[in-house]
Amino acid sequence: MNRKYIIKRICFNMITPALIPVLGIIVWQICSDAGMIDLRLYPSPKKIWETFVLTLTNGMLGESLLVSLRRVLIGFLIGGSCGLVLGIITGLFSWINRALSAIVGALRPIPMVAWIPLFILWLGIDEAPKIAVITVGSFWPILVNTSQGIKNVDHKYLEVGQILEKNKIQILTKIIWPASLPSVFTGIRLGISSAWNCVVTAEMIAASAGIGHMIMQGRQYYNVAQVLVGVAVIGIFGLVLDLFLIWLEDVILKWNAQEGK
Repeated sequence: MNRKYIIKRICFNMITPALIPVLGIIVWQICSDAGMIDLRLYPSPKKIWETFVLTLTNGMLGESLLVSLRRVLIGFLIGGSCGLVLGIITGLFSWINRALSAIVGALRPIPMVAWIPLFILWLGIDEAPKIAVITVGSFWPILVNTSQGIKNVDHKYLEVGQILEKNKIQILTKIIWPASLPSVFTGIRLGISSAWNCVVTAEMIAASAGIGHMIMQGRQYYNVAQVLVGVAVIGIFGLVLDLFLIWLEDVILKWNAQEGK
């Protein structure tokens, strides 16, 4: 393939997604300079950038981000691990899946914000209730997608494994698990997204540090620019996490496909 064509495609794929946001920011700044919008409620991009630099240099943004990331990491590892294990079990054993279907169907639709008052009453006001909310939030997507991925494995693959006289462990590790990996990764991506949403929600309600607390502090002091900085950081960091997981999925699935050849 032509090298220049490849370079053009890469540039096009990188520039095109950023074009509309950049144009939007330019129009926003022009309207701000022209006095067409209320700067008290809708601060200009320049003001938001100055607030971003200020919160970055005074350490508020970095400290808040690290606190939130630590909570997400702990909660996601706990919830994700439990969701993965239970998803594998319910995917492999239909009778366990049927036994748990009622309780899963009843608990899964409950919004995470509804659990926060209970977790505060049960676990206190320190780190435990925040991590518990993140744990529950990341648990469900991974459980459902892992279980569904295993149940949707093509039976032809299982028949081939039986013909080749593979034992149950080999069938699980060499056939079922690789075939269900795309669904598992979908669950992980949804789980980390849910964990990130949950930590911000929990911090906005009961926290003295973190991105959610930073947003609420901006609201209390009527600092809309600080609120928007927090919102922007949440969106950008969530995008970075998702892109990293997409890259990791491509690497692992490619490696898995090469190993199976």
